[in-house]
Amino acid sequence: MKKMLVAAVSRVLSGVSQKPANRVLVASCNYSNDATFEIKKCDLHRLEEGPPVTTVLTRQDGLKYYKTMQTIRRMELKADQLYKQKFIRGFCHLCDGQEACYVGLEAGVNPTDHIITSYRSHGFCYTRGLSIRSILAELTGRRGGCAKGKGGSMHMYCKNFYGGNGIVGAQGPLGAGISLASKYKGSNEICLTVYGDGAANQGQIAEAYNMAALWKLPCIFICENNRYGMGTAITRAAASTDYYKRGNFMPGLRVDGMDVLCVREATKFAADYCRSGKGPIVMELQTYRYHGHSMSDPGVSYRTREEIQNVRGKSDPIMLLQDKIVNSHLASVEELKEIDVEVRKEIDDAAEFATTDPEPALEEIAHHIYSDNPPFEVRGANQWVKFKSIS
Repeated sequence: MKKMLVAAVSRVLSGVSQKPANRVLVASCNYSNDATFEIKKCDLHRLEEGPPVTTVLTRQDGLKYYKTMQTIRRMELKADQLYKQKFIRGFCHLCDGQEACYVGLEAGVNPTDHIITSYRSHGFCYTRGLSIRSILAELTGRRGGCAKGKGGSMHMYCKNFYGGNGIVGAQGPLGAGISLASKYKGSNEICLTVYGDGAANQGQIAEAYNMAALWKLPCIFICENNRYGMGTAITRAAASTDYYKRGNFMPGLRVDGMDVLCVREATKFAADYCRSGKGPIVMELQTYRYHGHSMSDPGVSYRTREEIQNVRGKSDPIMLLQDKIVNSHLASVEELKEIDVEVRKEIDDAAEFATTDPEPALEEIAHHIYSDNPPFEVRGANQWVKFKSIS
């Protein structure tokens, strides 16, 4: 009788779908509200003390960081696919592998602070508040894009985000100018001026350092050191690869750019330094990009596939965060998998929109060239073709 009862219960349970069972399991877990982690000590330049070597991660922040990093990763992989399908044309620089930089930097500042970066900008676009739809639609040149389909991969903007800049290193002096405006207005806001290891050798970066230090501007100069400037290893391009010391007369930090918590704490430290009126600071994020420099670069002629796989296997930023969350009982593997499914669906829906939304009309080619001006005519390819300029 007992065996028959057990068999009957087993048949009933086997008829229940697996997904609700997983949800019940997830809901019934007793998660920790927060956990304390040790993080890698930052290398310091002209600083007596640096960021803390321990930090607290709450369950809420852990899930938020994980979802944001997964979204950026999946969005870039979808952009890769759309480029190969020829929905995306022109330049396209992907940032998968560097997710901890974008999420950690955003977590360390206020939404009212400012960010300007290079053309590898998709991650910042998302953390600054742009929707996946508007980002992918901009990549495909559609009207629903964040720049109405006119900016493409290298020129996206939103509130307090001053876009990706196509001229290597040009964001350096622009970021110093944004910081100058913040100081002039007394807003207590700072600017994150982000550039790559290749741009670190530009003269205009050194000039921006000099002016920022002279005027004590609230600017964090951030070098994303992903080991390669285009196809050239940093050791072949730079006499000194200690990018955090490049400011010389400015203090600097070298940070583990693959650990989102390390980036967050270093950013908070640097932001407090700038807000205190001490002037600018340099921060080097040691990170890695999985794709080549751009979509035209396979990324394996100047580095081996084994090197890329080694970084993926040992230092992947999403994997590192996932291990922290699961091992400290902030969430379960099942809960994170549900987030993954949700992210994939959102990316697929955005891609569908980005490939079906109409392209901007030719008549709008001269729109938004000028700001705060009454409409006037702009000459086209020849003197007989004219377009109306509308702000």
